[in-house]
Amino acid sequence: MKHLVFVGALLVAGCSAAPQAPAPTPSVLVTVERPFRGTLPDLLTAYGSAAPSLNGSQTLSVPQPGQVVRLAITPGAAVRARQPLLVFTVDPTSLAGFRQAQSALSAAQKQRNTVTQLLGQQLATRDQLTQADKAVADAAAALDAMRQSGNGEAVHTLTAPFDGIVTAIPVAQGDRTAPGAALLTVAKSSGIVVTVGVDPAARTRVRVGQSASLERLSGGASVTGRVLRIDSALNPKTRQIDVDLGFPAGALLPGEALKVGIRVGDVAGWVVPHRAVVTAGGDTRVYQVAQGKAAPVKVTVALASVASDVVRGPLDPRRLLIVDGAYQVEDNAAVRWAPR
Repeated sequence: MKHLVFVGALLVAGCSAAPQAPAPTPSVLVTVERPFRGTLPDLLTAYGSAAPSLNGSQTLSVPQPGQVVRLAITPGAAVRARQPLLVFTVDPTSLAGFRQAQSALSAAQKQRNTVTQLLGQQLATRDQLTQADKAVADAAAALDAMRQSGNGEAVHTLTAPFDGIVTAIPVAQGDRTAPGAALLTVAKSSGIVVTVGVDPAARTRVRVGQSASLERLSGGASVTGRVLRIDSALNPKTRQIDVDLGFPAGALLPGEALKVGIRVGDVAGWVVPHRAVVTAGGDTRVYQVAQGKAAPVKVTVALASVASDVVRGPLDPRRLLIVDGAYQVEDNAAVRWAPR
């Protein structure tokens, strides 16, 4: 029995002394892609809204006092050239002045005729005829000026001067207005621009003709635009430089708020996904795969965006770049990835 126990103990000891299989090396699951050289647009971001340009709108008025009889349109409505917009009746006192000018011209003409007859009878002089001619000319000029300003019309129908949008109607139906008071404003369909504020330090980077992406803050498809004008003075309210951008007619409505990316240049370097660039815990770096391990490569970021960055550094184009998982790996840590 003792011999059996001794043999069993030897067997157990022999088993426990058998060599163990090595534990697998831990690794991090990552995604990878090839790095490549290229360029990305350098976008200057600014915010603003769509509004009529300084020379893209026209305010309609009547030079006489009177009353707004009828409004045929509402603010924000699209109108066609020569479309009736507002009916206005002139104050009777203004009509009285026009009639007085007519009477003055008629009287001057009669006086000239009388002087002409008297001159034929040698009862008047040439100087008197000259004075009568001048009186007729002055009265005719005064009447013509009043007629051109619309004084001879009791009712004015204001029409759209061009295809556009009614941006403002500061009066209501029935209002009595002073001479020359603004009655409504029409903006050209092609005269709407996007005005944004640019930091004064970035003004020298903006040029007329540069392309831009116009993104609605309320959502929707973006619109392509182009820089039309750059102010040379600060906006007193925003303390920024106003920049006007044009866009295809009808693509945006007045008052829309927008985020604008003006393409002020291009940046060249290694184009890598933004999530591949690690900025935490030391120098800015990316990781490339070297013999199955994460090899750190120190880089500088030349351009950062939501999707991709342009970096500069000693990347090896033959080595894969770690994208997803870059923040989870450590220097020289083992990595693995699923083949594509």
